[in-house]
Amino acid sequence: MCGIAGILYKSLAEGRNQATGQALIDMLDGCQHRGPDSTGFALYGDATDDRLRLRFFIGTGDEAAAAIGEIKEILAQHQAEIVDDEVIANNYRVLVNFSGEMWKMAYDLERVAKVISIGTSLEIIKDVGSAHDVDDTYHVQSYSGTHGLGHVRLATESDVKPEAAHPFWATGFSDIAIVHNGQITNYWKMRRRLQQRGYEFHTDNDSELIAVYLAEKLSQGVALKDALKTSIDDLDGTFSFLVSTKDEIGYAKDRLAVKPMVMYETDDLIAIASEEVSLNKLFPGQALNTMEPAPGTYNTWHK
Repeated sequence: MCGIAGILYKSLAEGRNQATGQALIDMLDGCQHRGPDSTGFALYGDATDDRLRLRFFIGTGDEAAAAIGEIKEILAQHQAEIVDDEVIANNYRVLVNFSGEMWKMAYDLERVAKVISIGTSLEIIKDVGSAHDVDDTYHVQSYSGTHGLGHVRLATESDVKPEAAHPFWATGFSDIAIVHNGQITNYWKMRRRLQQRGYEFHTDNDSELIAVYLAEKLSQGVALKDALKTSIDDLDGTFSFLVSTKDEIGYAKDRLAVKPMVMYETDDLIAIASEEVSLNKLFPGQALNTMEPAPGTYNTWHK
């Protein structure tokens, strides 16, 4: 059992973003009982051409110093110019000017460090503990943007550790993230197929498979909505998941519909979560006209 949440503001004035960090904290606070082990956020801000945001797990002390040194070496090899960087707890956050092949640099970086995310607008923040614990360390509430995803995790098949937390970034693909509640039972079969086509995996978590699967479809020119449609047939198991790119957010739900999902939509936003209480946290005291997506359905929304 895990909890997922996502929000997208459909229309924003130029240069004006919403407090997506605080909105996702509130939503996850409403379903934290579904996943007390770890919490994560995929946050999207304004994109800048030829500039990437990178986050890594680096550990602490001498381990962190060594990791940062190796990261800087790879960045230099790919002519990525560091504009700004900082260490936050066990994270290393870097902003670079870059116009090369992102997937190649990403794969090289994965060989020397634990990459959390890379994107023109995406930053993933995740760690053990509750939404408020993660916020206390990484100041998630200070993030404003257009959309984002959140996840609370109950560890069932892997350790309680930061790198096992959601969201998952699609390794090698900019700005694609996934949060997932459920289990993909044909995980190893699908993973081997993607590996045979040259794609890499860096965890044994089935949610990473969903991210890479969708990213491959997008790289082939398939629209996200169409990729979500095929995922319902290609992925076996019980699942409800949310996916985000730099411009949109979407969901898919398997045909058994064992895993819950509730949504609330207005002219201004779309908000989706595992439980209605998460949506009520956004609009306290209001009666919301919510709906539960039907089994085997999917949809997308653009900012």
